[in-house]
Amino acid sequence: MKFMKLGTKPDSFQSDEDCIRYVASDLATDVVVNLVDVKFYLHKFPLLSKSARLQKLIAATVDEQSDAAEINIPDIPGGPPAFEMCAKFCYGMTVTLNAYNVVAARCAAEYLEIWKDSITVLQTTRTLRPWSEDVKKIDERCLESIASKAAVEPARVDWSYTYNRRKVHNDNGVARDWWVEDLAELSIDLYKRVVSTIRRKGCVSPEVIGEALEVYAAKRIQIDDDDDVDEQMFLLEALVSLLPSEKQSVSCGFLIKLLKSSVSLEDVRRKLSRRIGEKLEEASVDDLLIRASSEGCETVYNIDIVETLVDEFITQTKKRDELVCSYMSVSDSSKSIVAKLMDGYLAEISRIEPNFSTSKFIAIAEKVSCFPRSSHDGVYRAIDMFLKQHPGISKSEKKSICRLMDCRKLSQEACAHAVQNERLPLRVVVQILFFEQVRATAKPSLPPSTSHGSSRTTTEEEECDSVTATEETTRDKTSSSEKTKAKGVVMSRIFSKLWAGKDRDGGGDVSSSDTSESPGSATTTVDDKSTPSTRRRRSSS
Repeated sequence: MKFMKLGTKPDSFQSDEDCIRYVASDLATDVVVNLVDVKFYLHKFPLLSKSARLQKLIAATVDEQSDAAEINIPDIPGGPPAFEMCAKFCYGMTVTLNAYNVVAARCAAEYLEIWKDSITVLQTTRTLRPWSEDVKKIDERCLESIASKAAVEPARVDWSYTYNRRKVHNDNGVARDWWVEDLAELSIDLYKRVVSTIRRKGCVSPEVIGEALEVYAAKRIQIDDDDDVDEQMFLLEALVSLLPSEKQSVSCGFLIKLLKSSVSLEDVRRKLSRRIGEKLEEASVDDLLIRASSEGCETVYNIDIVETLVDEFITQTKKRDELVCSYMSVSDSSKSIVAKLMDGYLAEISRIEPNFSTSKFIAIAEKVSCFPRSSHDGVYRAIDMFLKQHPGISKSEKKSICRLMDCRKLSQEACAHAVQNERLPLRVVVQILFFEQVRATAKPSLPPSTSHGSSRTTTEEEECDSVTATEETTRDKTSSSEKTKAKGVVMSRIFSKLWAGKDRDGGGDVSSSDTSESPGSATTTVDDKSTPSTRRRRSSS
């Protein structure tokens, strides 16, 4: 807290006889401090903002019916003169120290438990080195004092501190990281020494240390500040070195913020990438939109870093899976979340990055292609956005991208959108319609995951591909108005084959038993179930 002055009268204590001291102020006093035979009439606010012991004494003796308090301090070191010096210090008055009173003042200040002044003293030692390090290790004593107070249980904290963020409610309303904002005032070299001392004592949890580092970084790191790059780099290296090793000690978002600021520091970036890879499932799409440095980059966003993070995640999950021998991998849930995350990232980066290449899209998508997904709707959205924003890619590139999507795992809503999507290759649209029809006509009792059904699905894909092969060769020659007609003709032939297979089964369901039917019966069935366009082509021939 800043020094304050009450009223407009001179900064000095007034005396009334030999046993009374008071502050010359326009404000009424609200606390009386009794020291042996001397009474001090003072104000609570300046005292409580500095002294932890006075806070506890006043809180214990204050009358609930009145705001006034009277406390007794019979054993303060140095007696009334030492207390008067400390009281003047709390009021911001001038205190004259000399050989006769300096020891008494120091002992009285220790007795009154002045918290923030340890931080202030530590800050002043920076300009006095190496002298301050030699004179009875002043800075070391300050470090120990600060670390000891930070290690105090929140329930026992009743002295002044700064806390402007959302409170974590305890019995007394004190958050477990109550001290982090006060320490954020220190320079990075002193801050590093303080945090290292706190960690060495081992009385503060890694999560609180992580919160402290996040608060300090938010206040000190200036991403767009080019005035002192070296200082920023030193700051980042120091913060990364202080990160606790425990996985849950820091958030993934905070690690990514550090990564965005340290793209030019290879060692720091590598350490952060490993940490982020351990918990990539906690990231969001916005976190991964990392701007590239302006020097020699072809893209606006750093896509290579995201690819590295995915590689680190895969490496970390493999290590975890090797440690757990079970049928269900412990990392399946994380893989599912990361798969969804990367689907969203590919869709967003396709929208905002004009130089996003097809090869990079495929490379990232393939890394998570084997991850478990409840559906492939996210893959479809990413592919559709890429095709929309990159209309000039070749036909073969479109095919390569669309192979990343499993048409059988699209929801009905995604299928309804896809069959009307002019950006998709005709083969893909036909496959979607084909599998939708198979899904609609299959019996619920048919086992979907048996090897018999799997061979049937492969046969269906081959039939679909053989029917659409001829139409695909002429697609580029047709106009946009003819594409819908072409799709209709193709689907007529697809459904003719599908219904032919159903009738060959004799029960209307799709199974592999159609191979036992005679070709003749199958031909008759096609004639019965063929569409008008098919019958017209057959009669004309």
